Amino acid sequence: MISFIKSVLIDLQNKNVNFQELTFVLPSKRAGVFLKHHLSSLLDQPIFTPQIISSEEFVEELSGLQNLPNTDLLFRFYETYKALTKEEEQEPFESFSKWAQILLQDFNEIDRYLIPQDHIFDYLNAIKELDHWSLESNSTDLVTNYLKFWKSLKNYYAAYTENLLASKQGYQGLIYRKAVDNLEPYMEDCSGKNHVFLGFNALNSAESKIIQGLLKNDLAHIYWDIDKAFIDDNVHDAGWFTRQHRAQWDYFKTKPFNWVTETYSTPKNIQAIGIPKLVGQAKYIGQLLTDLTQKETKLSSIAVVLGEEHLLLPVLNSIPSTISKLNVTMGLPLQFVPLASVFEQLFVLHKNNPKAFYYKDVVSVLSHPSIYPLFETESGNVSVTLVAHITKNNLVYMGLSDLKQLVTEHIDLIEFLFQSWQDKPLIALKNCSTLISRMKTNLDGDKQNHSLELEYLYRFNTLFNQLSELNTAYRYLNSVSALQTIYKELLSSETLDFKGEPLEGLQIMGMLESRVLDFDTVIISSVNEGILPSGKTNNSFIPFDVKIENNLPTFKEKDAVYTYHFYRLLQRAKNVYILYNTEIDGLKGGEKSRFLTQLEIEGQHEIVNSVIAPEVPIIEQKLQEIVKSDAVIEQLKVFSAKGFSPSSLSNYIRNPMDFYFEKVLGIKEFDDVEENIAANTLGSVIHNSLEDFYKPLEGQLLTLEHLKTFKEQIKVTVTKHFKDLYKDGDFTKGKNLIIFEIAQRYISNFLNLERDSLKAGNEIKIIGIESDESINIEIEGLDFPIRLKGKVDRVDQFNGVIRVVDYKSGKVEQNKVEIVDWEDLTTDYTKYSKSFQILCYAYMMRQNKRVELPIEAGIISFKNLNGGFLKFGKKESSGSRKKDQLITNETLDDFEVELKKLITEICSPELNFIEKDLTK
Repeated sequence: MISFIKSVLIDLQNKNVNFQELTFVLPSKRAGVFLKHHLSSLLDQPIFTPQIISSEEFVEELSGLQNLPNTDLLFRFYETYKALTKEEEQEPFESFSKWAQILLQDFNEIDRYLIPQDHIFDYLNAIKELDHWSLESNSTDLVTNYLKFWKSLKNYYAAYTENLLASKQGYQGLIYRKAVDNLEPYMEDCSGKNHVFLGFNALNSAESKIIQGLLKNDLAHIYWDIDKAFIDDNVHDAGWFTRQHRAQWDYFKTKPFNWVTETYSTPKNIQAIGIPKLVGQAKYIGQLLTDLTQKETKLSSIAVVLGEEHLLLPVLNSIPSTISKLNVTMGLPLQFVPLASVFEQLFVLHKNNPKAFYYKDVVSVLSHPSIYPLFETESGNVSVTLVAHITKNNLVYMGLSDLKQLVTEHIDLIEFLFQSWQDKPLIALKNCSTLISRMKTNLDGDKQNHSLELEYLYRFNTLFNQLSELNTAYRYLNSVSALQTIYKELLSSETLDFKGEPLEGLQIMGMLESRVLDFDTVIISSVNEGILPSGKTNNSFIPFDVKIENNLPTFKEKDAVYTYHFYRLLQRAKNVYILYNTEIDGLKGGEKSRFLTQLEIEGQHEIVNSVIAPEVPIIEQKLQEIVKSDAVIEQLKVFSAKGFSPSSLSNYIRNPMDFYFEKVLGIKEFDDVEENIAANTLGSVIHNSLEDFYKPLEGQLLTLEHLKTFKEQIKVTVTKHFKDLYKDGDFTKGKNLIIFEIAQRYISNFLNLERDSLKAGNEIKIIGIESDESINIEIEGLDFPIRLKGKVDRVDQFNGVIRVVDYKSGKVEQNKVEIVDWEDLTTDYTKYSKSFQILCYAYMMRQNKRVELPIEAGIISFKNLNGGFLKFGKKESSGSRKKDQLITNETLDDFEVELKKLITEICSPELNFIEKDLTK
């Protein structure tokens, strides 16, 4: 099938036009490459290439104005804003930029559609006054300032456009308006030059007036690319604009409206394929391309059209290796380049805490893949040392001086990464440029393997040079926030452009780049509601009804534009693969586009629908089992010789896999900064403080005088142990201060409990504090030594009865230290772990002949001090109130049986480690 461009050239050739005297005006630059290619294939003799330009270039040439980038326009607008606004009423640049960009877009629309400025701004002002009833006597400052803003719009526009025109510069809308003004002089000076407009669809008022003027004076030809199925259907959005042009242009009242094709009705293979997630679509595109290349489909006749631009990288990574030539029309937005996250993290670091940096921000910067290699030294990596020191010493906040004290190498690198940016955008820009230079130097040694990374650095170096030039020219970037705002604006608009073969190989493009081009096979991704079409957006200060009143475009016109592009892709294609996301991704996805539904309802083509998902194997949920190999047994022997602690045995009871990972493999919990004081740190502080108080009293009776002295020393002692355990962490404010006060309160309440007990006439003698106990156990069937070890928090004599006491900083109830059946002791962690631990301590003390039985053993819970000393008890049955709270030889003999059974289970080669089902 002949492409649209080629058919236009053939028609012009048949009219015997002189191609050298033509100016081809196209919707995009890309189409110009294809036009040159088709033109060369038609000619049998060499000619000078005709002028081929895009519509934007043509209008810019016609207007005599230079088109400025969006960021430059924003700075120029702020210049106007400051000149027209009282100093005390001026907003800082970062807040101004948020609404100014919307206003500039409205200026752009007003000018492109040639709306009388005074009319629309006065109209808007009148509407806003009506909204507030125009009652000046009752208006608040907020309403007054709000209305003042709308009254100022006309002045902003007039001064701003005057400023731009004086410097021969402008934004797109102003350029279009100026081009219309210059149309008559241009046509007079044309001297026979002829223009060819081809492939246009939605035209703004300025474009329409320019083209109609040239047509009226026989200075142009226009070629529409519209199918009969769309233009003859009075409701089909694909023909919305073309029908308007045919009905409203005076030119077509006397001239025929040609170039209506009938290609859409030709047979087509159209497949609608639902695929979960964006990456799934990218992978399926790769699979489709593999199938197509195996069928020897010509690559240059295949187009991959991406509905969402950030699908580009996954698609590029999914292209089969057999495809060696491709052309990527769309650039990769810099915000999707991996290097962008480096500078984003630096902005976050300096914006959040300009003087003292939050440790997570510091660690993110130091550990970033682009920065980490810069800290390499012969002895290791400095960033690893820094992160380890931050973690070990609980440094939650730190400044530049703190970081510099921790290193002896790469101090200059630390300097420009963490030198304060507060109100110093020049330093920020300089340091970012220095960082780019350091990264480049680091990669220069291996350019072949890092060519893409070097390209990233070049583009970001250009971006920061732009920022420096803007700041030098305007001096409006007075804070990190303002700098970040413009950085993000540039990041979203600047792209990393690809080089390829424009006429050879696979073509990858966005929807707008497909204008005028035709392909036999088209693969369109992300055909979902909210993407194609994008739906309602309200990024404007002009209300919907005012837009309708002034013939300004709304979301309906925008939808019609994308409807045309979508159907035009299908118009001459033979094979069409339409992919959509079946999963809900935030606010997008899940619902296929109305375009697909419309295709099905039209019934002109048979749509093959399918939903494709990767095969996910059904994995049987089995509890993990570790076979006790010889290596495992050897490690168990080593651990057994060191000694089982009550907590390690309790850990096994809770879940054997936890014991295996921690004690056999030696895997520890991830060591991280303790930003808020953890529960175990609080418990250790309480234990250590009480040890300081009571340790000197071993062998003595406790007195009220002792307790009085202890209470006076609580704050000093608790502070000391917090500093020892929490390192350089701050506990003078916030949640940590609350925990610090809780520790003091717990200890004070405990001492009050002791005091009340003494006042009640009880006698307390301290026998041992934090005493280390260990015994050897002989177990039948195990031929290696077994040790049991532990640290008993406190042993005392209460009115002549010896008590083994375990402190718990958490809450423990009496029923947690009572048992009914001995066998449950080593199987039910939740109910009996506390009983198991205190019986272990009592058992070790008996074996070491440290106590004479009977004794008592129990827990003092700092969250349940009202419960007092919670004694261990053996109940006859679960419903019985009768319990034996004295620990005798018989009690410990029964416990010994269960203890040896448990250790045998852990160490026996025949019994594997089997994970417990904790969901039950």
